[in-house]
Amino acid sequence: MNLALSRVPLPVLLAATLLSACARRPQASSPVATTAVSAPAPTPRSAPAPKVKPAQPSIGDLSSSQWYLKDPELDNVPGVGVTRSYTELLKNLTPQPVVVAVIDSGIDTAHVDLKSVLWTNPKEIPGNKIDDDKNGYVDDVHGWNFLGGPDGRNVNAETLEVTRIVAAGRTRFKGKTAATVKPTEKADFALYQKAEKVYAGRLKEETSRNQQVESMTGPLTTMVDNMKQALGVSTLDTTTLHNVKTDDPNLRRAAAGMLEMMRQTGAADTDALLKQLADGAKQERTLLDNSLNLKFNPRADIVKDNPNDLTERYYGNNDLHGPDPLHGTHVSGIIAAVRDNQLGVQGLAPSTVRIMTVRAVPDGDERDKDVANAIRYAVDNGAQIINMSFGKEFSPQRQAVEAAYKYAASKNVLLVHAAGNENNNLDLFDNYPASFYINKTPVPNLLTVGASGPRDNAELPADFSNYSKKAVDVFAPGVSIFSTLPGSTFGNENGTSMASPVTAGIAAVLKAYFPKLSATDLKRIIMQSAQVHHTKVRVPGTNKLADFSTLSVTGGVVNLYEAVKLAQKASL
Repeated sequence: MNLALSRVPLPVLLAATLLSACARRPQASSPVATTAVSAPAPTPRSAPAPKVKPAQPSIGDLSSSQWYLKDPELDNVPGVGVTRSYTELLKNLTPQPVVVAVIDSGIDTAHVDLKSVLWTNPKEIPGNKIDDDKNGYVDDVHGWNFLGGPDGRNVNAETLEVTRIVAAGRTRFKGKTAATVKPTEKADFALYQKAEKVYAGRLKEETSRNQQVESMTGPLTTMVDNMKQALGVSTLDTTTLHNVKTDDPNLRRAAAGMLEMMRQTGAADTDALLKQLADGAKQERTLLDNSLNLKFNPRADIVKDNPNDLTERYYGNNDLHGPDPLHGTHVSGIIAAVRDNQLGVQGLAPSTVRIMTVRAVPDGDERDKDVANAIRYAVDNGAQIINMSFGKEFSPQRQAVEAAYKYAASKNVLLVHAAGNENNNLDLFDNYPASFYINKTPVPNLLTVGASGPRDNAELPADFSNYSKKAVDVFAPGVSIFSTLPGSTFGNENGTSMASPVTAGIAAVLKAYFPKLSATDLKRIIMQSAQVHHTKVRVPGTNKLADFSTLSVTGGVVNLYEAVKLAQKASL
């Protein structure tokens, strides 16, 4: 659904397992054997010292770092080689200006690490309430908001697309069957019937999840408090939990369970874990109250457009912050946070890259009309790369988005899209915007990106990530990604939402240093330079093992260092 962050309530399922395990009567413990380890034999002086790869880091080591900038060869971390690229390949080259549009929830335009990299409309005079450049958007100084109203209000929470289809269908098709609908309505009726089934299942699932979240929050909080008291500590981080020494089997079991939850969620300590649980509770309540509410329709009163009129383009306002800019702020920092100011984080892209913000993604499913208009706005105002960290299961006005795809292609603009976080095989499940046109031909200027983790082992693909040998082009880092957050703060997020801007950032670097590369050149180079892994991994959402190379078209993780080398050859 909507913003492609990984599903927050994952700790709930782990918490249930942990609480259940700790409630069991402990078995008699067996002695722990210790093994003596002898020192390695010295290397003969005449022989060269063997290359030893650094140990792969733990999640705790990554909680406030940018592991994804590291290099797989030099650092033994499946990052994308950003630091190495700047040090070895790009230091004597001069980057050119590039505009990357971020279609998202909004942005904190005052963020200390972002305010200097915002795209500025050169023909617009700020605050004069005049459309100076005559592009149809008044005071669009740094971008535009398609979720705003003329009075300055903004849509925040929204329904899911499946909810909208069901709500409209129950009125339109009341009392009708497949045998009685008009021939011209058969396709819409079939979509409505499919949506009814999905909606019923989703409503049941979310109601159950909400009850589960509410039942787990209190006991898990109590468990954490009791563990802190028993161990005499104020913070339970990975180091503390790894070093628990106790004869109490329940405490040992609880520590092991906490470590597993922190490993799965990327939380640095139990306080962060509890926050994820609280966020999950809030998300579940929002889903029931808003996203799955058939009567919820905030847009009608705020935006005042006709969401079914695909010819409408000039609506909204210029409020780029919106009610909740967290997601868009984090995405933007991954791409272009200032690299050389010793603050917070380093973006992938050089200082010549600018972020154009287009707000079109609410807390709920984005509308096809807004996505199409956002793409067209970005293209018309000079974006060369567009990041789209969102997605949904239904797309009733798909033709409008596909027309925008083709418009972007005609203007040589690359689109980068998050694959989604349902751990689905997209060969079998729908995810929109799609990687293929409705006639099944691939979109030539679109990259679809799955999420990978910080270790080259069975967990290389993020457990939440969608995958597909046909519909997902590449994987990119999307676990424990440290970037900008509102209020000039910084923090970690997980999701294909993070993997997409890592890839868009790579595209921006290539476009800045090799400006003659076309959108299709960028796609080809990024795919051909991806580092293929043949590691046996857990297929996301299952316990099955498969070769990582079977989970995407390329079978690899994006790699800037190798991409730059390919771009250099292409530019000779």
